[in-house]
Amino acid sequence: MSEFVRVETSSGVATIRIDRPKMNALNPQVLSELTEAANAVGAHRDVRAAVIWGGPRIFAAGADIGGFTGLAPAAAQALSRQFNDAFLAVENMPQITVAAVNGYALGGGMELAMATEFRVAADDAVFGQPEIKLGIIPGGGGTQRLPRLVGITRAKEIIYTGRNVYPDEALAVGLVSAVHPAQETYDAAVEMAAGYAAGPAALRMAKQAVMDGLPLSLADAVARETEHFGECFSTDDATIGVASFLEKGPGKANFTGR
Repeated sequence: MSEFVRVETSSGVATIRIDRPKMNALNPQVLSELTEAANAVGAHRDVRAAVIWGGPRIFAAGADIGGFTGLAPAAAQALSRQFNDAFLAVENMPQITVAAVNGYALGGGMELAMATEFRVAADDAVFGQPEIKLGIIPGGGGTQRLPRLVGITRAKEIIYTGRNVYPDEALAVGLVSAVHPAQETYDAAVEMAAGYAAGPAALRMAKQAVMDGLPLSLADAVARETEHFGECFSTDDATIGVASFLEKGPGKANFTGR
């Protein structure tokens, strides 16, 4: 049974909640439970979107730094792999994913948020990759996901300085999709997720096509898109959507997610 990560589901939207007082520090147990939760939610076809949340006070302050004392290089690499296994499990969930970020999302916390597709930030949110101040670098995908989100030059500056990024800048550079008052952030993230949960089964194919294509050449990527495009026509929602368009015009279909 999970001690620090729990899952609740309502109306096709799952919430994966991290709850490790006081700072939601990410240690091996939390990472293992997060991996398990992401895989479990990912296996549920009736769950069509998911929100990652650390509660109303803090998202995740980062890794449990106490575990870094005396860490040998091989052990550090093993820990990095555990972070990446957890965050890749989140990133590869077939559902549309939204992070609801209250308070600190630093180090591993920011890396977890970046593993989701959309980030909804509270007006008290604080992002950052402060690892350089410890004499190390991000080990949970921060050097790779941040440049993809905000551009190489800005990402380098954020990583090299270890400085904090506050909501206004995060929104301006595309790190987050929206900023809300702290008490409204989780509900706003759930509302966003619910909107996607009401969409067609093709959302899964769209997400897979994007993710599959990222490391490929354009030619190989569009070939992968062609495969997923064809797959859409095996769904009930494609039949519903085409018929609705022909009868009523665009945007009026009621999809089933199948």
